[in-house]
Amino acid sequence: MMQYLILINRQGKLRLSKWFEPRSQGERSQIVRDITQLVLPRSSKMCNVVEYGDSKLVYKRYASLYFLSAVSADANELEVLQTLHLYVETLDRYFGSVCELDLIFNMSAAHYLLDELLLSGQVVEPNRRIALMSMRAADGLAENVPAGQAQPLGTAQHDSSSSRRR
Repeated sequence: MMQYLILINRQGKLRLSKWFEPRSQGERSQIVRDITQLVLPRSSKMCNVVEYGDSKLVYKRYASLYFLSAVSADANELEVLQTLHLYVETLDRYFGSVCELDLIFNMSAAHYLLDELLLSGQVVEPNRRIALMSMRAADGLAENVPAGQAQPLGTAQHDSSSSRRR
């Protein structure tokens, strides 16, 4: 099971993070600093699995981004690499040759696709086509809402006659 999934660029800037286990903000910042210092200086010919504390850090570099995930010590590293690759392929299909700027300016889409593929650190949708269909359906719904009429989630329209009490 994944503990977290983090995307950082070659300069060490955090681009996306998804935490599947509760951690304080201080712990999260420390983890990002530690793994940045641990992974960035490594050569491309070195192994993509590094021990980090009581877990394993599995990472893969795609263009200018590092996709990193921490898993328990008994997890299958190849399965985690395959999951990271599935996420990259899904992003690539959605954005059409995804780049770092796509993730910066479309953060909600990147998180939505990740949520379609993973739940609680486990893969729930191994088929990227289904995740993409869900994302495109959500995009279609967003386009059908007239400007200025969208309501925040969790709010409901109330009829003025039903809200009056006598």
